[in-house]
Amino acid sequence: MDIVNEILLNEQKKAEKYKPITVDKHLDLEFDVGTLLAFDSNDVDTKLLKSDKDVYLQSLTRDNTQLLLNKIWELPTERIDEAIVVRLPLPTTVLPRAKPVPKPRPLTKWQEFAKAKGITKKKKDKLQWDEQLQKWVPLYGFRKAAAEKEKNWLIEVPQNMDPMTDMYEKKASEKSEKVAKNELQRLKNIARARKVKIPRVGLPVTSDKASATQLATAATVAKASTASLGKFQDKLPKEKEARGKGVHELIPGKERKRRAPIPTPQAERENNLNLLDTILNKRPKIDMDKAVAKHIHNEQAMRSEEKKNLKPSKGKRKGKGNSTNFSAKKPKAGRGQRNPSKKTPGRKRR
Repeated sequence: MDIVNEILLNEQKKAEKYKPITVDKHLDLEFDVGTLLAFDSNDVDTKLLKSDKDVYLQSLTRDNTQLLLNKIWELPTERIDEAIVVRLPLPTTVLPRAKPVPKPRPLTKWQEFAKAKGITKKKKDKLQWDEQLQKWVPLYGFRKAAAEKEKNWLIEVPQNMDPMTDMYEKKASEKSEKVAKNELQRLKNIARARKVKIPRVGLPVTSDKASATQLATAATVAKASTASLGKFQDKLPKEKEARGKGVHELIPGKERKRRAPIPTPQAERENNLNLLDTILNKRPKIDMDKAVAKHIHNEQAMRSEEKKNLKPSKGKRKGKGNSTNFSAKKPKAGRGQRNPSKKTPGRKRR
């Protein structure tokens, strides 16, 4: 019994520390539950405020907060993921802001392209099954790095590379280059959103030998660095102008071809259908003058060929006053007569 009485006394002492949830006020408070505000229009007790300021304000704040919580729990409740929640109504009080409303973040190049093409971002799973390790591996994080280290414990050196190349170091440098490239693209997007002109950059400084494209770009830039922008500079034999990404940005005064804006899916579909219609319904255009001239030319060519093929007949005579032609037939060679057209073998004379 002593143990039971002791437990009851302890519970009673704990309950005395907490005040009841019912609060009596002379005037009811005005509530705006949407913004969790309570307006107390009751008079302040000046005597208690002067005697013990902190205790009085703490007690007043506790009572008003209790009334606000009571008002909140009068709203309809629902259960979400083992938690009881309350849907707050729309606020009725307009609160001033210390700072202006933030503007929406401008879209990047990829976001603009995806929006124009209707590409939606798919939510990826956090884990992926690895056939080599035979376990679920996260797509990012320190566990992903540990899994990659366990997976790539041995890296084969390609045949076209130096056999003494450190593949782990090369892989780490490629990863750092990708990170730097992404960071540069992020800074370009920020500068583009703020309409800041990005300064021109030269050729990248690398430890390896420069490629033919880089050398051609460097030569073109050096040639265009004169006052006349390379207009009076002589060209080397078989020299070609540099082409590729960034050449127009490096060369001052170089005109760049304007790219057409990204069409919407509907406009792109209409363009493709129009192109298909023009291909299927295409009829050859006939130039009448050209066709007539070609027909006359063919007729003249045929007549000239016929004249060449016709052999003139032998024995034709032309009279002076008469245009009539007379021809005599040549007698055929009979028996005992020699045909001069045929060659017969005979004795050879010395």
